[in-house]
Amino acid sequence: MQDFLLRERQGVISERLRLNGRVLATELALEFGVSEDTVRRDLREMAAAGLCERVYGGALPVSPAHGSLTQRIGFAADRKQALARAAAKQIAAGSTVFFDAGSTNLAIANALPAELVLTAATNAPAIAAALIDKPGVNVILIGGMVDRQTGGSLGAKALRDMEQISPDLCILGACGVDLEAGITVFGFEDAEFKRFAASRSRKVLVAATSEKFGTAAPHSILPVAHCECLVVEHDADPAILARYRERGCRTVLAEQTN
Repeated sequence: MQDFLLRERQGVISERLRLNGRVLATELALEFGVSEDTVRRDLREMAAAGLCERVYGGALPVSPAHGSLTQRIGFAADRKQALARAAAKQIAAGSTVFFDAGSTNLAIANALPAELVLTAATNAPAIAAALIDKPGVNVILIGGMVDRQTGGSLGAKALRDMEQISPDLCILGACGVDLEAGITVFGFEDAEFKRFAASRSRKVLVAATSEKFGTAAPHSILPVAHCECLVVEHDADPAILARYRERGCRTVLAEQTN
């Protein structure tokens, strides 16, 4: 009977996540008539099975941003290109910009106007290759072992290289974006490098497709309040965007795709 109740609780939790995008342990405990410790244990088991992502006080849906860089490049390509065009307009001529590894950030690199003059640093060989064809862009490639999953260099060498740069803008890759969980990613080393790159930069910009919002991955990079600009899709919920602006994030809407 106890096993059945456990499965039943977890089924309800999964449905709540699907409908509401978030669950709170206190509310679930009241609904189920069990202790908060029991609910937290349920959530830990579900997180271990990849069914949710634990956050303080409850859980969020798992970020959909799985797969290698090559696989992610082909997902929602038209929507990423719309985000890229909007993000490219936020880049000031003559600035120094760090392009973090990621499929959306690769689209931003490709979307830069040919005449734009700037210094670009990146830990992603694919992004460096896209930027090198821009005649006004001086490219700094951050080195080290390239992680196949992220498509970027991570680890000690990449961190040492990043120490030499103080970007005006960090275009940060993200797997999950949430008001409470902040900006999150799946990889521990990836999160470490992103945190350091963001800390070296004057401003941080995140461009993310809609399905990443209200989700989380295991490793935190920074709170949303530390993100100066969020570039979002044209149909993002205005009420949700207002809450991000209350945290200090400027929001930019991409154009509608066909």
